[in-house]
Amino acid sequence: MRVENSFIGTDGVGEKTERSIWEQGVTHWDEFEPSVVGGQRGDRIQQFIDEGRKRVAETDVTYFDQTFPNSERWRLYETFRDRACFFDIETTGLDQDRNQVTTVSLHQDGETQTLVAGDDLTAANLRAAFDGADLLVTFNGKRFDVPFLEANFDVDLDRPHLDLMYTCKKIGLSGGLKQVEQDIGIERDRPDISGRDAVRLWREHEQGRDGALETLVSYNREDTVNLKTLAETATERLDEEVFVG
Repeated sequence: MRVENSFIGTDGVGEKTERSIWEQGVTHWDEFEPSVVGGQRGDRIQQFIDEGRKRVAETDVTYFDQTFPNSERWRLYETFRDRACFFDIETTGLDQDRNQVTTVSLHQDGETQTLVAGDDLTAANLRAAFDGADLLVTFNGKRFDVPFLEANFDVDLDRPHLDLMYTCKKIGLSGGLKQVEQDIGIERDRPDISGRDAVRLWREHEQGRDGALETLVSYNREDTVNLKTLAETATERLDEEVFVG
């Protein structure tokens, strides 16, 4: 579903009203006439559509992030997928004040890059990597990845954010990323490696063990690339469940 199929961004329009509009055969902004709803509500919807067209043309993801209800922000993905940055971090523990970020992998525009602590993982490189990202896509990143990066680097990640952990819960998928991947059929090259192993691999790298860093980077990159498949699968399922098109 694209944002142009949505009317729920209008003040006073909820799921029931939106579904009623769809069921009348009006499933896109181009098909809407205020008379479909009537009164001030119809005028407000038309105002939202007029403003929305400008914002889509400007790639203003923030506008829709702020106007859509939290539970409906998954609708941003199809329209703005070209501006999305999928990312995942590995750390030495769960405490952002005591533990270290070891690797950060980012996937955007079909390319994946990994920044490594002690090498190119710097605040300047992180800012550059996120510079063109209008929509962040993570799994549990709102509670973990973003706070960790902001606490340890001079980087501001306050921008539209699709956290797939919550998106997946809307379609009945719960648990960690690996569990959700299994549930929807995403296969991994190294299914035997876990987050705990990622900590071990970093320690082994610090001790000079050959291949440890390469394995860690491969694991982190796979996490990140798989987020795109997960985002597409989850939003497609929600589209099928929600949209009357």
